[in-house]
Amino acid sequence: MELDQAARVGLQAVALAVMLFGLFSVFIQILPGPLIIWIPTLVYGLLTGFNLANGILFALITLLMLFGSVVDNLIMGQKAREQGASWLAIGVSLAAGVVGSLVFPPFGGLIAALLALFAVEFYRLRDMQKALNSTRSMAIGCGWASVARFAIGCVMILLFLAWIYLT
Repeated sequence: MELDQAARVGLQAVALAVMLFGLFSVFIQILPGPLIIWIPTLVYGLLTGFNLANGILFALITLLMLFGSVVDNLIMGQKAREQGASWLAIGVSLAAGVVGSLVFPPFGGLIAALLALFAVEFYRLRDMQKALNSTRSMAIGCGWASVARFAIGCVMILLFLAWIYLT
């Protein structure tokens, strides 16, 4: 499908606006920022067509979206693990985070994840300070995960800009 110049520029503006919303949504746990950035890229590609160059860029953007969608779990779990949290506590915490996000958006997931980690670690260790240390580390990991998702989102948008201006 061939779009005229005005339609193409309008589509690019809308795509970039949605991408910027997705970029800043990484700080709200319920909204999947990398996915929100990826969707307008897909729509733009479907409406304007793919060639080898922008197909490669789209593949890179897709890989970044997939990684950006799980990086928070990796970083949060790794930070908690550094403080001695058990794999069981981390798994329960991540599951509680998913449920909390669905039941009490936008921050219910984070609160549920932290409470679940604390509860399992306190029950396992019978040591409030160690449970708090693991929980604090997971909270710090959540902050770093937001930074990582923001950086990944920036790279995704830069690749999209390279697509629209260089291909």
